[in-house]
Amino acid sequence: MAFLKFNKSELVNLEYSLKREILLANKTGAFCSTSIVTCNTRRYHGLLAVPVEKFDGFRHLLLSSLDESLTLRGKRFNLGIHCYGDIYEPRGHKYIVDFDADPVPCVTYKIGEIVFRKRIALSPDSDQLLIQYELVNAPAKVKLELKPFLAFRSVHGLTGENATANTGFTPVQNGAAFCLYENFPVLNLQLSAATSFKANPVWYKGITYSDEMRRGFDCREDLLVPGSFEVELHSGDTLVVSANAGEPVKAGTLKRRFNTVVEKIGPITSFHDQLVRQADSLIREDGGVKRIVAGYSWLYTGLLRETLVSLPGLTLYGKHDPKEFEEILDNLIAANQERLSSRTTQVEAPLFMAVTLQQYIAYIGHSKAVWEKYGPVMKAIIESYLPGRRQEVAMQPNGLLWAQKDGVALTWMNAYINGRAVTERAGYQVETNALWYNAICFALEHEKKGSAFARKWTTIKEIIEQNFEPMFWNADVGFLADYVDNSGQHLELRPNQLWAVSLDHRCVSDETVNEVMRVVNAELVTRRGIRTLSPRDIRYKGVYEGNQHQRDEAYMNGCAWPFLLAQYCYAGFNMMGANFVKKAEYVTEGFYEDLSKHGVGCFSELYDGDPPHEPHGAISSAMTTSALLNINWLISKYRED
Repeated sequence: MAFLKFNKSELVNLEYSLKREILLANKTGAFCSTSIVTCNTRRYHGLLAVPVEKFDGFRHLLLSSLDESLTLRGKRFNLGIHCYGDIYEPRGHKYIVDFDADPVPCVTYKIGEIVFRKRIALSPDSDQLLIQYELVNAPAKVKLELKPFLAFRSVHGLTGENATANTGFTPVQNGAAFCLYENFPVLNLQLSAATSFKANPVWYKGITYSDEMRRGFDCREDLLVPGSFEVELHSGDTLVVSANAGEPVKAGTLKRRFNTVVEKIGPITSFHDQLVRQADSLIREDGGVKRIVAGYSWLYTGLLRETLVSLPGLTLYGKHDPKEFEEILDNLIAANQERLSSRTTQVEAPLFMAVTLQQYIAYIGHSKAVWEKYGPVMKAIIESYLPGRRQEVAMQPNGLLWAQKDGVALTWMNAYINGRAVTERAGYQVETNALWYNAICFALEHEKKGSAFARKWTTIKEIIEQNFEPMFWNADVGFLADYVDNSGQHLELRPNQLWAVSLDHRCVSDETVNEVMRVVNAELVTRRGIRTLSPRDIRYKGVYEGNQHQRDEAYMNGCAWPFLLAQYCYAGFNMMGANFVKKAEYVTEGFYEDLSKHGVGCFSELYDGDPPHEPHGAISSAMTTSALLNINWLISKYRED
């Protein structure tokens, strides 16, 4: 597809090409990520990062890069590219003439009469990277030399030359095995053609990650090149290289294995196909336990809030798989008993359980079996907010939830600068209380009438109805307070009030909904998400740039978050029905224009609040991907109606 291709003029322009990243991720939690010219610009970049059991399953980068050199008639051409401070050496990108990301990343090099192509694939069910090299054309035989750059460190860290690294190797079929440090898995590098490994361990020092440098982070490391492989190729020959963690594979099966992986991925024929592919890549299966990865390359797996928010979109609206929905939800509940029922710094996160189940019921069209299975969990969550159950949040006599823990941001707006919460928001938070009311109403809707639970919580529901709107509504500004503490209403215009006007059970009048949406439309809505703060506020930061401090200030004080568009569209469709379809299309179409930016083919975590709304954060976000699938489902539903 056109949006997943790049031409020579784009590729040789490093200012352009280094900002475009590729990502391959699989079910084991392994990933491959680099720029489209295969120059690593982040510490998270590398050809093979895998979860390591000995280190609590956290991802560690084994193979940083694999430099190719071609030698024709005694003349050598190095196709690699690395940054050393302000210098790029070698500059193999100057030979790239084409990049295509469908169905797998494909880079084409042209050097005189030589046309050389490499395609990169990640095995869907094992920690194995496969690279196919094809000598498309050459006037004579060509010697291909491959030099692996080894890291063996956490994806969050950097490494340096040291005396403890094991710089040796163990021969394996058509290759060599490496393990720099104890407790790491063995990395097997094997070729589909017979070859021998020439050992010559050298540390390449001062490799620099330009994106980390720009952000003010530590950005330099030393990588070990243990030696090289050499093979001869003739015009039309192909070679497959396997990099896998664990046991070596049968070298004779590599070509067939590569073709099978690519065929299984299949082509992309629409934007929706791309969304579904990304949705599938964000679901990880570890030891038979399926969980959602919040985002690549650095966000964690199995997070409570992020899973509950993204689960319906990824599994139902994307893959149409209710069985997988329940499997992941069951795993989440089993792993989060404490957070769901007694303690968490994400005070609103457990309440998203109701929203997730509401979407599930709406999708499958019946509720009895769902409530029988998950009703006890839902009721336990609600009961946990009673006084004395949680230290960080509790229901007050007015029925509303007060959340406070000094110095801690207790909601999704949880950025910190030097240990200081950027948006602490202690008190009555508008979204927490909107979710609270919705959860109670959802439970009462399905709980047996006349039960002790129903009698108790019906009374509390009525108390909330009397107090919610008087607590948060401010007629002078025409919107809901973001939170209320002992000093009164805090009237910075933020998107959190969207939950109060978009959930199935709302505790505000239709007039309030209309007024809130009017203000949100005027000041917060962009074509790349909902701003976290109005541009009219003195604290507004419209561009996510600068050092860590400046970026964290913008994170929740102006950046546009795509996942919030789902709540915006729910509110819009509730108000306008099918007449909102055009607006929903308008606020989502721009994401498809951006598929050639940031993460190529991926959907980014956040955007600048100011035009032209450049993407930032994790290059592939579960909540963004889910929101777009959710909105597409709503558009289809209302268009049919």
